[in-house]
Amino acid sequence: MAQSKQAIKSRIRSINATKKITSAMELIANVKLQKHRNLMSKNAEYTLMLKNTLGNIIANNPDIENKFIMKNDIQDELLFVITSDMGLCGGYNMNLMKHEALAQAAQIIVIGTHQYHWLTSRNYPVINEMCSSDDINFQCVKRLAEMAVAKYLNKQIGKISVLYTKFVNTVSFQVEKVEILPLKPSDDYEKIAQETLFEPSADAILDELIPMMVNNLLYNLLLESKTSEQASRRLAMENATDNATELNDKLVLAYNQARQSAITQEITEIVSGADAA
Repeated sequence: MAQSKQAIKSRIRSINATKKITSAMELIANVKLQKHRNLMSKNAEYTLMLKNTLGNIIANNPDIENKFIMKNDIQDELLFVITSDMGLCGGYNMNLMKHEALAQAAQIIVIGTHQYHWLTSRNYPVINEMCSSDDINFQCVKRLAEMAVAKYLNKQIGKISVLYTKFVNTVSFQVEKVEILPLKPSDDYEKIAQETLFEPSADAILDELIPMMVNNLLYNLLLESKTSEQASRRLAMENATDNATELNDKLVLAYNQARQSAITQEITEIVSGADAA
């Protein structure tokens, strides 16, 4: 019985130590969640402004034939995949790896180190060096986007898409794929059409504006994915802490029962010895 109590006490200490770690990670993830959420919201306003400007140009020039709008005959797709640098974030990474778009992509650019080796070891067509998603900034995103756009303009690929995790709310996030090139004019563009004069020309402006939008949209999707990652990690650590608390309560109960049983046995032995005397 003494060994049983000692084993239970050891497990209680181990679980409490784990609980402290998961609680700390939950707090850190919550702070990062608020930080990324604020950055995402601020950048979304700029992205919307770019989209509205593009919409205005396209709506006023419905017959425009721009190289970023017209589809080419190339079927190959370049896919950006945004993953995390760390684990312990629930199903965040594996949900991305299960998406059918990975098997269909001709070329893949991975942002995030956690799944980089997973993809390269399985012979997925990853074309970039390992790239951290935690330390990445807009300039890094811009370089990757420019590499992809250059491949598109050289007709090495027919379209550019992004596989990311959409942030719905702090407990809900889902994997989505969005195509960013060729640009697909939205039905809403006609609603925001305004009488505008373009200098030098609408086509020349689009040549400069669309790559800007691609850079910013990719960065915005990265921020949204990082927000989803922290929300997923916070939720996973919260569940782990709750499970540790529940298991600790059960072990404390088991320890008290073992201790009570040992005391009862000792009292029984003492009484039996006294009766025998």
